[in-house]
Amino acid sequence: MVGRGTSSVRRAKQGLLLGAGLALLLVQGCGSVSNETTGSIQRPAQGRTVAQMNSTELQSAVRTYGAAYDRNPKDKPTGLSYAAALQMAGRNDQSLAVMQQMAIAHSKDRDVLAAYGKALAAAGDLPKALETIRRAQTPDYPDWRLYSAEGAILDQMGQQAGARTLYRKALDMQPNEPTILSNLGMSYLLGSDLKSAESYLRSAAAQPGSDSRVRQNLALVVGLQGRFEEAEKIATSELSPSEAEANVAFLKAMLSQQDTWSMLKDKDRAEN
Repeated sequence: MVGRGTSSVRRAKQGLLLGAGLALLLVQGCGSVSNETTGSIQRPAQGRTVAQMNSTELQSAVRTYGAAYDRNPKDKPTGLSYAAALQMAGRNDQSLAVMQQMAIAHSKDRDVLAAYGKALAAAGDLPKALETIRRAQTPDYPDWRLYSAEGAILDQMGQQAGARTLYRKALDMQPNEPTILSNLGMSYLLGSDLKSAESYLRSAAAQPGSDSRVRQNLALVVGLQGRFEEAEKIATSELSPSEAEANVAFLKAMLSQQDTWSMLKDKDRAEN
């Protein structure tokens, strides 16, 4: 019975992780393109990244980059941008198909391999994603984004110790980077250490350049500790009314998923 309960908690936390920040922040865990991470399309005219777009803007970006990709499917910036937009729109299989073609056309390109690994992870092929990310890394000139991406994949595979080692390597290279701190916080969520998770996520949210996904992760961890009003305030800060409403709906859905909060509390009591 104990083993079955622990397995249920693990499945619930993995579901939270995939639905919330770690998988999303893997988008920011790879190499860069035009001063944007491989997972954020190049800034359009209105100056918004794909992570900042609403659904209407995102669908427009998919159409724009799709048309450009159709004209020149081997162009690296276009392919990376199109795949990123597709992924943010939830079209993971199509994003992976684009990146497979990009990997064929640019088989030794580090940015392309990194983005391909991200697409594989989003599509659920974690072993191949890990292999691809590691192939993109170069020991003599390592990339902190790849360390963070590799850590995110290991976390989803249940290898928290290895993941945290990689996050700390990434932080040595890029101190106070909010995406790394957020991934580290979510790693502690997987280990049911909610206080450590909150500490890292608060640090991430306080850094310049942190985005709404980091605050969404923080709201989730605060909510899991029973502080629901505080969690709602965090989830809705600095957002338009429609975005705030969507974040609150997401937060409530995640907190109710498989009665995760109750299972985490039961597991903590059993371990104390």
